Amino acid sequence: MDIRQLRYFLAIAKEGQITRAAKALNMEQPPLSRQLKLMEEELGVALFERNGKQMRLTEAGTILQQKAQSILHQLDETMTEIREVDQGVRGALAIGSVFSCVSLLPDKIKAFRERFPDVTFKILEGDHFTLGEYLQTRNIELVITRLPFESAYPLEQYELIHLPSDPFVVVLPCEWELGGKQNAISMRQIKDVPLMALKSDRTVGLNEKVVNECRQFGFEPTIICECSSVAIILALVVAGIGATIMPKSVMDSFPLAQIKLLEITDTSFQSEVGIAWLRNRHLSKSARAFIETFSADR
Repeated sequence: MDIRQLRYFLAIAKEGQITRAAKALNMEQPPLSRQLKLMEEELGVALFERNGKQMRLTEAGTILQQKAQSILHQLDETMTEIREVDQGVRGALAIGSVFSCVSLLPDKIKAFRERFPDVTFKILEGDHFTLGEYLQTRNIELVITRLPFESAYPLEQYELIHLPSDPFVVVLPCEWELGGKQNAISMRQIKDVPLMALKSDRTVGLNEKVVNECRQFGFEPTIICECSSVAIILALVVAGIGATIMPKSVMDSFPLAQIKLLEITDTSFQSEVGIAWLRNRHLSKSARAFIETFSADR
């Protein structure tokens, strides 16, 4: 079995049909069918269940699919690493970020581009689960994220560096009188405030920090809305529907004309931030250099 056959097999697994796979590979159907037959004969197992033209992976085929993807990823990364030996920092750098960390990127990207103008960026935004998938499929190399990183994969798969923690603040409509003119508030004053919580069905870590801190002060927060979108929550705040508790850096991306930020006086609970990447993956020179731009903040 060779690399070429693994690519053929993965194309068939993806398309679920020999005809479509042959078209995707820009080859004739009979040679592709022969290569699949040779693989199954060499392994002594059926890799697909046939139902007319449709093909579904067997249990053995599913295992081979996982292994083949890993082998080809490693091969591609090895070739990239070798090509980079005599090259400077250049090429496209693909990174991911949760929305609540987007405000951390502009200054870093600007500074990075001043040092390495030959690097271009691809930036994908999503929740932890989505970004975890992007890392697994090699669509991105790095993730800028709130911690813990709540992907669907074991944390042992990731390398992680911690960035400076981010204090929480209370965000409320300008017309509300909470905090008076001091631009500050205590946790106990939050007790009866209607709050919007940043939370999804899959990522709850940030909200849990807020809820647990309220419990430390002896009360349950009054949650009137749960939402996975920072932008929607802040639109509701502007409309006067409620307040929210957010990491302070999140607000750097939003104009403050219609909202008010209050420091929390009697607690210093923080949102942890970090950069994560796959432990077993080669990082490009540009990815390593981008990580280094954060080193002065650590």
